[in-house]
Amino acid sequence: MTQAESRIAYLSFDAVPAPKGAATHIEAFARLLGEAFGGLELVTVAAGPDAIPPVERWPGVIHTALPATGPSLIDRVLCFRRGLESWLGSRRFQAIQFRSIFEGLPLLRLKPAPKLIFEVNGLPSIELKYHYPGAADDRDLNRKLLSQEQACLNAASLVATPSGVTADYLASQRAVAPGKIVVIPNGVDLSVFRFQTPARSNDCFRLLYFGTLAPWQGVDLTIRALAQVCQQAPAVLTIIGAGSNRRAGALRDLAAKLGVGGQLRMLAPMSQPELLEQLHQSDATLAPLGLNDRNVVQGCCPLKILESMAAGTPVIASDLPVVRELGRDGEHFLLVKPGSVDQLAEAVLRLRSDPQLASRLALQARAQIEAAHTWERAGAALVAAYDQFGISRSSRA
Repeated sequence: MTQAESRIAYLSFDAVPAPKGAATHIEAFARLLGEAFGGLELVTVAAGPDAIPPVERWPGVIHTALPATGPSLIDRVLCFRRGLESWLGSRRFQAIQFRSIFEGLPLLRLKPAPKLIFEVNGLPSIELKYHYPGAADDRDLNRKLLSQEQACLNAASLVATPSGVTADYLASQRAVAPGKIVVIPNGVDLSVFRFQTPARSNDCFRLLYFGTLAPWQGVDLTIRALAQVCQQAPAVLTIIGAGSNRRAGALRDLAAKLGVGGQLRMLAPMSQPELLEQLHQSDATLAPLGLNDRNVVQGCCPLKILESMAAGTPVIASDLPVVRELGRDGEHFLLVKPGSVDQLAEAVLRLRSDPQLASRLALQARAQIEAAHTWERAGAALVAAYDQFGISRSSRA
């Protein structure tokens, strides 16, 4: 497969490969689209200041990484867009899938216009204030973001999202016709996330959180729950994730203030095989998603929950619609009131005192993943949506 033969492109303002959920999602979709359509051009962000020339990243997937440098997000976006516009040049594609307005807006000017697939995992008009709190009260910026998002939504032939909550928001608040929205939940690579029955530690209960350290994830609640649990039984908490030094420092300070600094371990993001080892060494994964517009209005599909379920590590999560889309309380995981440290700690102690419950949750959760949340299943749904919208497959696929 040569560059000239690719008819499908996949663009993302993200770094790939990387130990992040977005990179996992992009890799899975890129591989599956490349196989289905006889080749794919993937464009993402370069890790450094220089572009990375095209390379066959995975079979049939030609990957180009463009720089996105600068002191601010706007500078980085503009840098990436200049590279993207140059890369597009005279290329012609039958369809282009993109993940945000950052790479999507230049596509609206292409002539002849390809079919556009807008993959909505998050929207800057909702998420930006969590990354940049100073932007929360900037009404002009928010109006621009909303306008740009709407332009991309209007231009898209297909809007794909991993959550029914997101689909409802797009249909009700953003005037996207329900008929062009398809919900494709995230998946898990079962060849990587192998199942292992929970192996209880004899000394202390081992808790795990992994993902970003962003405020909407409720990471601070895991530390507060740890402190409560330690008042009744020995426990330790491992936090694996990316965040600013300031954010990580604040979490360490909180643990020290609550008297559990010695029971907290913080690790940098890691590869999926390394993460699997951490999961198999843990007695429970905590996912106390916050009660905020990012999780409740916009929606999400938390990979940390899916990957833990696949690995056999019992999950304790916030009782939110986005979580209930993935399974049932008491059967596939334990759900607690969002923001309740007391309920989070009580659920940990319940699991600790009932090994049979932990084993039952693990087995049932793995079966749920196998039945409904593999990347193969997600990819088949995406390809079927392409077929429905008239994006033809290559005879070589």
